[in-house]
Amino acid sequence: MKVLIVDDDALSLALLLHAVRSSGHEAIVASDGESALRILRHEPCPVVITDWEMPGLTGPELVRRVRTGQSSGYTYILMITGRECRKDMIEGLSAGADEFIVKPVDQTELTVRLRTAERVVSQVTRDLTIFALAKLAESRDHETGAHLERVRTYSESLARALSTNSKYSTTVTDEFIRLIRETSPLHDIGKVGVPDSVLLKPARLSDREYAIMKTHTTIGAETLDAVLREQPNAPYLIMSRDIALSHHERFDGQGYPNGVGGTEIPLSGRIVAVADVYDALTSKRVYKAAMPHEVARGIIMEGIGTHFDPDIITAFVACEAQFFEIRDRLEEGPPAPRATAAAA
Repeated sequence: MKVLIVDDDALSLALLLHAVRSSGHEAIVASDGESALRILRHEPCPVVITDWEMPGLTGPELVRRVRTGQSSGYTYILMITGRECRKDMIEGLSAGADEFIVKPVDQTELTVRLRTAERVVSQVTRDLTIFALAKLAESRDHETGAHLERVRTYSESLARALSTNSKYSTTVTDEFIRLIRETSPLHDIGKVGVPDSVLLKPARLSDREYAIMKTHTTIGAETLDAVLREQPNAPYLIMSRDIALSHHERFDGQGYPNGVGGTEIPLSGRIVAVADVYDALTSKRVYKAAMPHEVARGIIMEGIGTHFDPDIITAFVACEAQFFEIRDRLEEGPPAPRATAAAA
């Protein structure tokens, strides 16, 4: 991680430089606020450590300039200060600082604060990446509207209801629920690889075209697998890949792309399958009217043990009122024309 250190005191700068490098990070130094701003314009750094008292721009003034000029990403800012009064802390936080370290700086404390900074920056970067990828898929498929937001919210509700089942008490944790909310919008990321002639066709798809449409599951999984090779232990990438690949599998093994069934289907995929189908049924398309909740519910219930995992349907019944509220709150306007493949 690249860390910019801003301090006009040579001794303090040297100590901070040693501490940052000892923590395994790359360090860049600036002796004043204006120099720091010039560096950030040409070489973005996810973390800035700045002294409070400096000639020219003070620490709080530098923080305000960084926050005002920020156009993308997020800069985590640690402020070094000898001030400990509440008023000064409030001033620094109001300027946009994330954390304070009181002088004299303890290397162990700084290392811990840098770990926190790394987690925050990683989380923000991850969320932005997931959102950008999901929007990329959505940009190819103009009928989706609020589809991504609804599916993620349905999925979160299902997971939360499932967490009350003792069978899943150690699996569907708060972290699992957070991850499925973040990653479920990527379920159709593979549609970026489906030709417009199929994806945007304003009529029923032929068997050949439907076969092409179904490849969005493997295209999405292969795309995310390529990223996983670089970060093989990243839980959000693993879940994203699993959802993209398996959300059209069926509990009876008659789905696609691999025809797996039961618990061979990742739990995240089984959850998103219900959320995605419910949304397809209750959404208006050029080739069909939106089904009332009661009709969609009946179709979902008919799929117990065949299309859907019975445990997920139990969770669906438990949070059914939430689905109705989500549907009403996130209802979209008239759709743009495209193919008969909403549930493809």
